[in-house]
Amino acid sequence: MSESQASKNNTAKQPQVYTDDQGNSITKSQWKKLQKKKAADAARAAKAAKKAASGQSSKVDESNLSPNQYFELRSKMVSDEEDKGRNMYPHKFVVTCSIPQYVLDYGELATKEQLDHLSVSVAGRVINIRQMSKKLRFYDIQGDGSMVQIVANLTDFKSEKSEKSDATDDVARLNAFLDEHNPIRRGDIIGACGFPGKTNAGELSLFAHNVRLLSPCLRMLPMTKGTHGLTHQETRYRQRYLDLILRDKTRLIFATRAKIIAYVRRFLDSRGFLEVETPMLNQMAGGAAARPFKTHHNDLNIPMFLRIAPELYLKMLIVGGLDRVYEIGRQFRNEGIDMTHNPEFTTCEFYCAYWDYNDLMDVTEKMVSGLVVSLTGGYKVKYTLAPQHGDGGGDEHKEQSREIEIDFTPPWPRYSMVEELEKRGAMKIPRPLSGKTCVEFLRAKCAELHVECAPPQTAARLLDKLVAHFIEDSIVSPAFITEHPEIMSPLAKYHRSKPEVTERFELFVAGKELCNAYTELNNPKVQRERFIAQLGDRDQGDDEAMQYDKDFCTALEYALPPTGGWGLGIDRLTMFLTDSNQIKEVLLFPQMKPSEE
Repeated sequence: MSESQASKNNTAKQPQVYTDDQGNSITKSQWKKLQKKKAADAARAAKAAKKAASGQSSKVDESNLSPNQYFELRSKMVSDEEDKGRNMYPHKFVVTCSIPQYVLDYGELATKEQLDHLSVSVAGRVINIRQMSKKLRFYDIQGDGSMVQIVANLTDFKSEKSEKSDATDDVARLNAFLDEHNPIRRGDIIGACGFPGKTNAGELSLFAHNVRLLSPCLRMLPMTKGTHGLTHQETRYRQRYLDLILRDKTRLIFATRAKIIAYVRRFLDSRGFLEVETPMLNQMAGGAAARPFKTHHNDLNIPMFLRIAPELYLKMLIVGGLDRVYEIGRQFRNEGIDMTHNPEFTTCEFYCAYWDYNDLMDVTEKMVSGLVVSLTGGYKVKYTLAPQHGDGGGDEHKEQSREIEIDFTPPWPRYSMVEELEKRGAMKIPRPLSGKTCVEFLRAKCAELHVECAPPQTAARLLDKLVAHFIEDSIVSPAFITEHPEIMSPLAKYHRSKPEVTERFELFVAGKELCNAYTELNNPKVQRERFIAQLGDRDQGDDEAMQYDKDFCTALEYALPPTGGWGLGIDRLTMFLTDSNQIKEVLLFPQMKPSEE
C-alpha cells in the first residue's frame, strides 16, 4: 500500500466532529437541524431587510425576530454601513467625563436648567431607546455602574460635515440626523458630545450635538423583568458579561469583593507584613490535605501539580528571615463542585515569626470584625441560608431559604474540639486517638447517629464528620473550634500542655469554615514523623493525605522560629458579606459543566 493510500485510509477512519456555533460537540442529526434553522433564519432576515430597504415597510418589527434573525439583520447592517465607507469600529473616542462623574457634577442642576455653553462627551452602553419622532429620541446609557440619559434632538444636532447647524437645508440636516441615529440599537456602545442639563421632567441628561456608534451589539440583549436584571442562573454564570450589563447587584458583589481584598491587604501592610508570590506550579502538592490537579512539564519530563496551598513556601521564607509574609492568590483542588466549593478559589495566608495560635485568634477577631464594620457600618449582617433537602429527598422535603443574623461583635467563643465533642455527644472517646479502639468507637458512633463517612474511615475522617454533626452545624455567629488532634493536623505544633492535640483553630461562621490557623510545627524530627503517618493514611486509600516533602523538612533543619500561620477563604467571606449562598455568585467566571446545547 502506498503512503498516499494509507493516508487516505487513516483519514477515512477518523470520525467527523460536529460542533455548534459555540464550539460544543453535537450529534450529526443536531448539526443538520442547526444548519436548516440557520438557513431559514438567514432567509427570513434577508427578506425583512430587503423589504425595509425597498420602502415596503417603514420599520422591521425587530421584537418578533428570533436571536439568529436579529444577528443576521444586525450583521447585514454593519456590512452595508461599511460598504458606504463608514467606520463601524472606530479606534478612539475622546471621553471628557465618565458617567459616574457626570452624575456627580451635574446631578444638582435645576429642572429645565441647561449649560449650553459647556461641551462634554460621555460614552456607554445603550440600555433603553425611546423614539418620540423622527427628530427626537432618548437613550439611556450606562457605564461604570451609573446611568445617564442622552437627548438627541434635531434642534441641537450638528452635522459632522459642518459645525454650523444652518449650513445645509432642512432635508439634508434631517437625513444626516437619521443616518447618525437609525443604526443604533439596544446594547450598542455609543459616544455622545453635547451639553449638560435637565429636561422638563427633571431628568439629568446630556443634550447631544452628535452621537457616534462606537461598537454595534450584534446579539439581542436578553429582556429583563423589573429591577432584578438577568435572572436565569445558567446564563448569568456562563455569560457573566451579560449578567454585569443587566444586573446591578452583580457589579456590587464584585465591588465588595475588591474592597474585602483591599482591606485585608491594608490591614497586613500596616502591621509590617511583606506581600510575596510563591509558585503555583509545584513538583509536589503540599501544605494541605487535598486532591491536586496534575499536569506534565514537557521540557523537564516530570509530573507537576497546581498548588493546593502556599504554606510550605511561605514558611521557608520565615526560615530565610522574612519574619512577616503574606500571599493573596489562587489555590487549586481537584475536588467536588457544590454551593460552597469551586476547583479554584482565592485565599489569603500569612505567617508571623514569634506569634502563636492565641495571637492569631486575637488578630483574626480584629481583622474580620473591623472589615465588617468598614463595609456595613456595624457588626451585624443578614445572611440567607441556602435551601436544604430533608432526609426524604425531593421537592416535598426541600426547606425554604431562611434569613439569619450573623453577629461579628468580638470576642468570639472558643470550643476545644475533642472536649466539646465529648460534651455535646455525651461520650468518652478512647485514647490514644490514633489507636484501633478509638477508630472502632468512632465508626460505631457514626453508624449509630447515621453520620456518613466515605472510605477510608480513618480516625481523622471519622472525627471530622462527628465534629461537623455536633459542633460546626450549630454555629451561626463566628466561633473558634480549637485544639485539633495531631492526627488531623500534620503541620500544626503539638499542644504545650495537652497530649495528642495541637495548637490549632478553625473559625466557623454559619456552619462553614472561614479561617484555619495554628502555631506552626518547627521541630523537623516530629514533622518527618507526621509526614510518615500521613503516608500510612495514603496507603489506606486516603488520596487527600499529605505527601512527604523532604525539601521542606530540610528547610526546618535550618531552624524555623516559633511561628503562627493563618489562612482565610476570600470567596466564603465575600459570600457572607454580600448575602450570597452560592459560591458562583462571588466568582466572576465559575467552573461549569460543559453546556449540553
